[in-house]
Amino acid sequence: MLIQQQTSTTSLAAKRGVSGFRLGTLAAAATLCALFAGCGLAPGMRMQTPATLVETSNDAGDPASEVNIPITPIDLSLVRKMRAEQPASTGPDPLAGLFGTTSAYTLGVGDVLQITVWDHPELVAALGQPNPNTRPSDAAPGFVVDADGNLQFPYVTKPLHVAGKTAEQVQRELYKELSKVFVKPQLTVRVSSFRSSQVYIDGEVRAPGTQTFNDIPMTLTEAIGRAGGFAPSADQSRVTLMRDGTTYHINMAGMTKKGRTPSDIVLKPGDSLRVDSRDENGIYVMGEVNKPATVLPMKNGKLTLSDAISQAGSLNQETSNPKETYVIRNGQSDKPEIYKLDARSPVSMLLANNFELQPKDVVYIDNSGLVRFSRVLNLLLPAINAGLTAAIVTK
Repeated sequence: MLIQQQTSTTSLAAKRGVSGFRLGTLAAAATLCALFAGCGLAPGMRMQTPATLVETSNDAGDPASEVNIPITPIDLSLVRKMRAEQPASTGPDPLAGLFGTTSAYTLGVGDVLQITVWDHPELVAALGQPNPNTRPSDAAPGFVVDADGNLQFPYVTKPLHVAGKTAEQVQRELYKELSKVFVKPQLTVRVSSFRSSQVYIDGEVRAPGTQTFNDIPMTLTEAIGRAGGFAPSADQSRVTLMRDGTTYHINMAGMTKKGRTPSDIVLKPGDSLRVDSRDENGIYVMGEVNKPATVLPMKNGKLTLSDAISQAGSLNQETSNPKETYVIRNGQSDKPEIYKLDARSPVSMLLANNFELQPKDVVYIDNSGLVRFSRVLNLLLPAINAGLTAAIVTK
């Protein structure tokens, strides 16, 4: 009788232990379901429609405010609208004042002239002897145009003003003056050192610095060529020219669309030229792509949505949700914009290939629901297993 009572007591305890284990399992499952439900309501970086940006309260304790950000679908009508908003090529050209015709080089302060009067070797001594220890910035032997723009020459009684004149004009004036001393003098005048006029080139060129004007007309392409050409990181669509306090933005890659070439832009002394870097205008590709990265625009400054996704290794076929492809624009401003593309079909890539991105855009590819479930499960399973193990040990 005592043995039966003990056996029944043990059996009851075992049943209670099993029931407790089952209750613990059910409680853990209920907790898991509740957490999954919470994750369904707040799934991390998942984009919602309509999107809402919540601003937190400030230090003064003002209540938080909400700003609704509509999500615009990327479709054919949007692409057509963006194309229509681009500046028309038939409108006024803001660079019209930069185009002009090239002219002969005119002398200025600091230029050095080489003047040769034939059959009069005594005048050769006036040129001076070459110095082998001179630096590249030193003046070459010859007749230097002084600070007043004048030139001193033997047998010419008064200084000859040459600033603003060409070498041919100076030669004619010298012939007139020397004819008072010599009979039909034969002379040549040429510039041996150009030092009066420069243009400064900075940015993404191979040899930035000062380039001096010479007898070859200084056009935009000539200036960049003298600076060694564009560097590999140069953005040829963002070239800035500063002249007399005015800034001109030049798209060298797009000038041909307006029937112009960069060679039509003639630089002037004192101009400053800068070539921007593509690194300053990157696009951030994030989310479910194979290689998340900062994608740089092409050399012509353009980059489409399909180009950005392709450079990021394309979509991750196992984790991405092509239906949830987003472009976040003006994220640091007061009026951000969000665009959405349903990229499930190959036809949608035609839209992506015509949707041009802007500097600092963010391309985000959302993940699928199953991937979110798996990631949340991987976060919760260690805690659940620890709880179940503790329940078994206590029982």
